[in-house]
Amino acid sequence: MTTARAIDRPAAIRAALRDLVAERGFHGASMGAVAKRAEVAAGTAYVHYESKDELVYATYLEIKHALSEAVLPQVDLDAPPKQRFIQLWTAIYHHYREEPTRAGFLAQLEASPFYDEAARRLEESGDPLLEQAARPDLIELLVELPMDVIAALTLGVAVRLVAGGIALSAREVETVAESCWRAVTVG
Repeated sequence: MTTARAIDRPAAIRAALRDLVAERGFHGASMGAVAKRAEVAAGTAYVHYESKDELVYATYLEIKHALSEAVLPQVDLDAPPKQRFIQLWTAIYHHYREEPTRAGFLAQLEASPFYDEAARRLEESGDPLLEQAARPDLIELLVELPMDVIAALTLGVAVRLVAGGIALSAREVETVAESCWRAVTVG
């Protein structure tokens, strides 16, 4: 490339979709609007993603994998389940506060028809956060609810707080994390 800085077009397209969905929802994020926001030609989005659905799934996986990379180093993976959960919840909340459009995108996606396929693809990709959630020492402490409900009552709370623009003090973060833990565990 002859320009001073190379443009990662697929990344720009994913970022444009993420931002538009967070601002306007999926209906306000047509491929044309995404291309315009990404400052690429309309056809360029289709060169990298065969459909809007594929772009949505790629964006979701990028957000979730970046989350794992950012938060897992902040967690003592040998700690007892409750301590690990509190550390994970807190790190996830702060990660999304750094760039709230990630949370806005996820809040929209989780309430959309895209969610089931996106979740299936995340599970297939071997997400380290999902692996942490499936550890036997944690699973044995959970109340009997579908995992989607457990996720909504725990990490979904962090997403919705950030997407809703609700900033918490350090003490409030600790209290909410503790409340989420109590909501999904026995005893």
